[in-house]
Amino acid sequence: MSLVAIVGRPNVGKSTLFNRLVGQRKAIVDATAGTTRDRHYGKTDWNGREFSVIDTGGYTVNSDDAFEEDIRRQVMLAIDEADVILFLVEVNTGVTDLDAMMAEILRRTAKKVILVCNKVDNYDLIYSSHEFYSLGLGDPYCISSMSGSGTGDLMDEILRRLPEETKKEEEENLPRITIVGRPNVGKSSLTNALLGEERNIVTPIAGTTRDSIHSRYNKYGLDFYLVDTAGMRKKGKVTEDLEFYSVMRSIRAIEESDVCILMLDAQQGLESQDLNIHNLIVRNRKGCVIVVNKWDLVEKGNNTMKEWKEFLESKLAPFNDIPIIFTSVLNKQRILDVLQTAIRVYESRKRRIPTSALNDYLLPIIENTPPPATKGKYIKIKYAMQLPTPTPQFALFVNLPQYIKEPYRRFIENKIRENWDFSGVPIQIYFRQK
Repeated sequence: MSLVAIVGRPNVGKSTLFNRLVGQRKAIVDATAGTTRDRHYGKTDWNGREFSVIDTGGYTVNSDDAFEEDIRRQVMLAIDEADVILFLVEVNTGVTDLDAMMAEILRRTAKKVILVCNKVDNYDLIYSSHEFYSLGLGDPYCISSMSGSGTGDLMDEILRRLPEETKKEEEENLPRITIVGRPNVGKSSLTNALLGEERNIVTPIAGTTRDSIHSRYNKYGLDFYLVDTAGMRKKGKVTEDLEFYSVMRSIRAIEESDVCILMLDAQQGLESQDLNIHNLIVRNRKGCVIVVNKWDLVEKGNNTMKEWKEFLESKLAPFNDIPIIFTSVLNKQRILDVLQTAIRVYESRKRRIPTSALNDYLLPIIENTPPPATKGKYIKIKYAMQLPTPTPQFALFVNLPQYIKEPYRRFIENKIRENWDFSGVPIQIYFRQK
């Protein structure tokens, strides 16, 4: 699929234009310079032609931003990836030194470049756009990414510059695996290690990743989307608007995922916020894999790993049938196990059990261990079936469903898990009137 990259200095409206083109508020927009740091991907279509759009961080030099060098590298990677580059400038500030530096880089590239003059909110401002001819990149397209004015003509021009499609791409129905956790547990490092490239910026500074970054993974016979998210802190510790929006993006990424990789820091152990994220995954009925990162920094005895597993399972109860993998992303220790396990959980989440097989297995167990009688009334379960839902949900038909308590529900769930592999997958059990 063709790629269009949006580049320019900070605060010219790149993320606003990105959101306008993809038709969703996917990239965080804020007046703070340097809000966008990583490359951010989205899909759009115009006149029946579909293509991808890349949002990038603001290109700058000699600033106070600790991420300046990383952002510049990300911008250059986006330019290398793209088929068409939208060079965004702002009409109100005119040509700046950073615009001139960026234009010089773009004049050297063999890629097709479209000069886009943003924030042209009224007709009189069109005359002010003429000074951008000095950048040597042809006619500027005057738009207002906030209101959408002029973006239709811009999209027409993008289609004219895109390479011809070789074949009609089919709609991809690929698994979405999302990496979540608190700040600084190694989420972006894991993404980069799995992809084999510096896809996302990695620093020791908490909150480096702000948006949820989608990447296509297609190696070793595996094909899925890998989503890196911003670190999720407790509400009381979130003071900036930007961090609030980042956390909201992370929550939305969990809601849209199939499997979540919950990363923990082996040095810090399991904290209450990790349990909150785990509960969020379970409430949304997503598959879960727990990855304990920075395992190389832990002092180990003979049974350290076993003790860790028992501790985690006790804290995560009642839903503790979750694969736990101990890794060191820095040393690339067991990182492929993470992927293979996540794919196995994805397959388990789609598992369908034939009604006959379910009843042949469950009914003898229920007969030997029936629900306890309540108020002198005997409870009889006659029939079980898996419901036609996207996630594993089971209905058991019973004469008095209101008298069945939670311990027996867990007993039935555990028996199902003993016979079929639902590790990492939340299961719902319903008792219905027969």
